[in-house]
Amino acid sequence: MTTVLLVDDQDLVRAGLRALLARDDSITVVAEATDGRRGVAAARRHRPDVVLMDLRMPVLDGIEATRQIRVDADLADTRVLVLTTFDDDADIIEAIRAGASGYLLKDIPREELRDAVTRVGRGEHLLSPAITERLMGLVSAGQAAASPDPRLTRLSERELEVLTRVGHGDTNDEIAAVLHLSPATARTYVSRILAKLGARDRPELVVIAHRSGLVRP
Repeated sequence: MTTVLLVDDQDLVRAGLRALLARDDSITVVAEATDGRRGVAAARRHRPDVVLMDLRMPVLDGIEATRQIRVDADLADTRVLVLTTFDDDADIIEAIRAGASGYLLKDIPREELRDAVTRVGRGEHLLSPAITERLMGLVSAGQAAASPDPRLTRLSERELEVLTRVGHGDTNDEIAAVLHLSPATARTYVSRILAKLGARDRPELVVIAHRSGLVRP
């Protein structure tokens, strides 16, 4: 069972998300909050698996609320999944820096949102395809020429292939399909790559892959 806290200042949005998530028996919404400050307090009270976090809210915005949740040792197992209408470059970068495990836009299909909540609850990191493109574009714009990361020498040939697919924004299931692996094996490879490169999360792997020239814009 994946427990979820909804943080959004719009009542209709929260009601819609609650109804959508209720269609999956493996997901339970345990609380709601109307701003970032109340969201942090609710996270500390309920300790959900996933906080579904809006960005633009009164009192305390979603980025600062994400940061406060992620630095709280008592909430080490709570993940933040940003769900917003905004794909502003600064928001994307700041949300990732604050520790968000995923960044999705509110036009995401219903089934994909439920799947994203479940996967983030399992500890995965997710970016929507549109956000992955934006992130790679930002990296490309700030990097005149790709230069190999010396840490890549720690990876096997197969791990480099997996890292390349991560750089393209593929999910573990998509990596498995492209490279003819089982989803569990693909997940193991990603975890191993994170450890070998000392990377914090999947978005950081996207940046490494792009800066090293494994992925071309």
